[in-house]
Amino acid sequence: MNEQIVPDSEHRGLVARLPQVPRDLAQLARFDRPIGWWLLFWPCVWGVWLAGAGWQFAMLGWLLLGSIAMRGAGCVYNDIVDADLDRKVARTAVRPVASGRISKKVAWGWLLALCLVGLVVLLQLRLEAQIVALASIVLVAAYPFMKRITWWPQAWLGMVFTWGLLVGWTQFRTDNLDALAAIYLGSALWVIGYDTIYALQDREDDALVGIRSSALRLGSKVKAGVAMFYAATLALWGLGFWLLREDWIALLTLLPVAMHLGWQVVTLDADDPDNPLERFRSNRWAGALMAAACFVVGNAGA
Repeated sequence: MNEQIVPDSEHRGLVARLPQVPRDLAQLARFDRPIGWWLLFWPCVWGVWLAGAGWQFAMLGWLLLGSIAMRGAGCVYNDIVDADLDRKVARTAVRPVASGRISKKVAWGWLLALCLVGLVVLLQLRLEAQIVALASIVLVAAYPFMKRITWWPQAWLGMVFTWGLLVGWTQFRTDNLDALAAIYLGSALWVIGYDTIYALQDREDDALVGIRSSALRLGSKVKAGVAMFYAATLALWGLGFWLLREDWIALLTLLPVAMHLGWQVVTLDADDPDNPLERFRSNRWAGALMAAACFVVGNAGA
């Protein structure tokens, strides 16, 4: 049974106890790997808290549900499109669609069900935020094809996975777009950095089957490349904070997340089979540290 669970599953025991079809559907939506929806959810939190609207726990609950559902829908769509490629990569060959355990027809039905959950969440937003959220569909639909046409599919993922920042912000305000743009661009670079780390797991297989990635493009300079992306991330986040609130204390709030990103770079070992996945997963804490900074900057003095 366990050979049908992908190697990077975080809840192998729980997933393994499910009946066959529910287990495959859970894997298809990556419910066994919550790091994905954490990385999608944190930018939503940043947008809400930077907007200065307070804690907004109810809205964050809806955005969390939407992150889980839409991350799942995106993964289902990606697996449908990439089934042939996934069969050629050791880490992804056992995915439900690639292995044939789930048909594409069933996968499309599951995708629709997850999108219906996303629709319920969408209806909780005000019109401006709804429009922004819907605008992401084109980016999401195009993402699986980026690895076929560019060495930098991580850049496209950066735009997709940080879109929640724009949604969270426009739910409460539509001004200070210069600050929002700087933080969004920085967030996209953060994604390029952490997804380059993630892509280190598949370099050999990707090279064999012709899949492109930033990890392959950077070659032996991956560590320096990730450091550059993270440094640019922090610079843009600092710029965005300054544009929002001209106060050196606002910049100091970035120190904890800067230290965490620095730790990732210093301890990254591309030759250790477990190290890149561990460093990638640690970005849930980077997201949490950035969220704390956003709350201080957005709500101090409110």
